Amino acid sequence: MNTSAVAKLLGVSPSTIQRWVKQANLQMERTELGHYQFSEESIEVLKDIKDQLNNGVLLQDLKIKGRKHRKAAIPAVKPDFSVEKLMKRMEEIENRLDRKADEVVSYQILQHRREIEELQNEIGRLKELITGMAEAAAQQEKLAMEENQPSLSPISPLRKFRKRNIISSFFGF
Repeated sequence: MNTSAVAKLLGVSPSTIQRWVKQANLQMERTELGHYQFSEESIEVLKDIKDQLNNGVLLQDLKIKGRKHRKAAIPAVKPDFSVEKLMKRMEEIENRLDRKADEVVSYQILQHRREIEELQNEIGRLKELITGMAEAAAQQEKLAMEENQPSLSPISPLRKFRKRNIISSFFGF
């Protein structure tokens, strides 16, 4: 029988029959065109599958007559020494990288320390220069006072008044 005939016999669709064959991993004969060819034994297996499904058994939990229940077996994992070797190599590289990073940071810190010292020396030199200039200015002021020469002559009030009038005439105050 072909797939359609078996589907009519069991009262299901042809795609359901094909799914049961694939899910249950049944060994079916095929025609020249690749269609399933069902024998009486295979039809009985499909009827049993239908009965189990109607009784609430899940498709993956089906028990097929004449076949042992399949159990998944996980092969034992052999220790892979290449992975251990690779992990050890990665740790070595990470350690070298950490050392290199520490060296770079240490060099940068030393460089910054030198720059700070140079700036502090420059600030000290500038302080001395300013102090010297302030002392020189104080001495000049002292000499000017001693000679009784006013450094700036006071502006007469009349002169201030004239300047203010000229400025206000420009701006309209």
